[in-house]
Amino acid sequence: FLGMMGCGKSSIGSIVSRKLGLKFIDIDKVIEKEQGLEISKIFEFKGEKYFRKIEEQISLKVLQQDSCVIALGGGTFLNKTVQKEVLKKNLSFWLSCNSKTLMKRIKNSKNRPLAYNATNDELIELIKKRSNIYSKALYKIECDNCTKSEVVNKIINIYEKK
Repeated sequence: FLGMMGCGKSSIGSIVSRKLGLKFIDIDKVIEKEQGLEISKIFEFKGEKYFRKIEEQISLKVLQQDSCVIALGGGTFLNKTVQKEVLKKNLSFWLSCNSKTLMKRIKNSKNRPLAYNATNDELIELIKKRSNIYSKALYKIECDNCTKSEVVNKIINIYEKK
């Protein structure tokens, strides 16, 4: 799963994995566990460049696993190396939400370093820029005006046809 922070990658991924009986891996949680720090603290103490390097290493390692559901971090798919690996041999789902929905979910969230203290214009620009890249995913799942169950069912229907 890929998409903007706040789109539901972790919660939807967890439900989908349970329903399909597959292992669930949340890249952000793996990073936090391996680093012994919350992502916001990694950004604060070591910087975004350091975080992106660790994120790439862990993501590439996790993407080698078979038969599991993976929630990428919001910025992970922007990395060309990770993007290439995702598109090469994985089903990729972009969980797409409109700017208004995302703004409500992420604005001033201390757990989201790029959103915390960002202006509305900066967040909208970030969403637009990233959406162009997320659109490379194999499947786009529109999440606005859908319940979690509806989103999960859309994904499982696609998965079961593959």
